[in-house]
Amino acid sequence: MPSERPEKSKSRYKRILLKLSGEALMGEGKYGISPKSLQAIAQDVKDCVDLKVEVALTIGGGNIFRGVSGATEGMDRSSADYMGMLATVINSMALQDALERIGVETRIQSAIEMHQVAESYIRRRAIRHLEKGRVVIFAAGTGNPYFTTDTAASLRAMEIHADVLLKATKVDGVYTDDPKKNAAATKFKQLSYIDVLKKNLKVMDSTAISLCMDNDLPIIVFDSTTRGNVRRVVLGEEIGTTVCRSTGR
Repeated sequence: MPSERPEKSKSRYKRILLKLSGEALMGEGKYGISPKSLQAIAQDVKDCVDLKVEVALTIGGGNIFRGVSGATEGMDRSSADYMGMLATVINSMALQDALERIGVETRIQSAIEMHQVAESYIRRRAIRHLEKGRVVIFAAGTGNPYFTTDTAASLRAMEIHADVLLKATKVDGVYTDDPKKNAAATKFKQLSYIDVLKKNLKVMDSTAISLCMDNDLPIIVFDSTTRGNVRRVVLGEEIGTTVCRSTGR
């Protein structure tokens, strides 16, 4: 529609991958899925779709897996990791339902085959969905144990040629220390990949950071609990912390 064209021209990115933690779905609860949080996230995604931005997502499983973590003590690491992957599928299905309730066409692609609930991950099909304006949710991590959903997000972002990886958190960027515990902690506006690795900053795990560094994929870490922040990042507002190859740009 003509009224949407000015918005489209403002968008800094054509294709994004948004990485959400499972905890983002919990709201005020200790585990599980909060309908209110789910709806807010879905609306944030729709705001980007309305800007004609192609949106892919990955979601962690901590909100569900945390509730059963006691049962995994002493369990084989691979088995526990597969349980976590299945938790991400549950979250993906919940988010798909929330998105489609507000008119956003969505596809789930799972790294573990489960044809009754999701498509199997196929890179070219995922890209085609994005080109058609559908939101694609990548579930079940990489399908392999010992790899985090951060690494899965970096990998999928690379495979679909995303312009940026948006890392949604509960704080407004990367700090020198935990701002909730240390009032003197200061926020970085921009960091290099090497700085993140050397300082062991908890942005994403080292495998994910290295993968982004090797392929020059920028990461923006921002507060997703503030409504509209995803849209602001997509429109190019300088919020959060940007991790890129050089801090001089």
